[in-house]
Amino acid sequence: MMKKLLSPTLLLLIFSLLCTTNSGQPSAPAQAPSGCTTTSGQSSPPAPAPSGPLAPSASSGPADIVAILRKARKFSTFIGLLKSTQMDAEINSELKKKSNAGFTIFAPTDSAFSDLKTGTLNSFSDNQKAALTKFHIINSFLTISQFQTVSNPLHTSANGNTKEFPLNVIGNGTQVNMTTGLVNTTVDSTVYSDGQLAVYEIPQVLLSQGILRTQAPASAPLPPKPKKATPLNSHAPSTSTTVSVDSSEATGLPHYAPIMVSIGVAVVAALPLCI
Repeated sequence: MMKKLLSPTLLLLIFSLLCTTNSGQPSAPAQAPSGCTTTSGQSSPPAPAPSGPLAPSASSGPADIVAILRKARKFSTFIGLLKSTQMDAEINSELKKKSNAGFTIFAPTDSAFSDLKTGTLNSFSDNQKAALTKFHIINSFLTISQFQTVSNPLHTSANGNTKEFPLNVIGNGTQVNMTTGLVNTTVDSTVYSDGQLAVYEIPQVLLSQGILRTQAPASAPLPPKPKKATPLNSHAPSTSTTVSVDSSEATGLPHYAPIMVSIGVAVVAALPLCI
């Protein structure tokens, strides 16, 4: 009888032990995330690699040459020349047009201007400053690689005169050398390039004979207008002598005729005394 009562009890105990053992097993460890995650749990994309000058987006509008140079923080003197000669406004105005050939600008650094002889820039006239500024501007867009195939000398904005403003450029695809006959320099880096405007940094100011030529001296002032001549006899008193001379010349009488007349008058005047 006892054996029959124990059998169901043992079965219940065994069943309880089995349930307890299964529920007490440790859970599997969570898997490590496969990459960096954001607060939302999604993985973030990798950071883009740095690159060179890029074209601005279409929404940014036309380029502003002064803003580009000011952002570089080493072209203050050249900015001053662009503004004083109003070339900045001309460049920006042309860039706003749909059909334009673009511009290539060689921008000397502030240290390049400081390397000039003391007082050189201040001694320039307004025309010389305008020529200097325009000599650094080409009225077409050129990439570094395109300098390999350009025709020398290049025509700059300085009236396109290649005799007084010669600029010869030679490139190999990665480096650009240039000479003006007075200055030899290279392109140090690309400041900006967007398909219409290219700005290149140069370590020297481009000078030429057309800029440094001696200005024509001012014409000498005209001599004062001579005063009206005064007639020689305008102040001479009217005398018998003058009349006698003129009358003798007019009548053809000899010059001693007045003397004879005077003697005759004296004789006539003395006759009453003798009587």
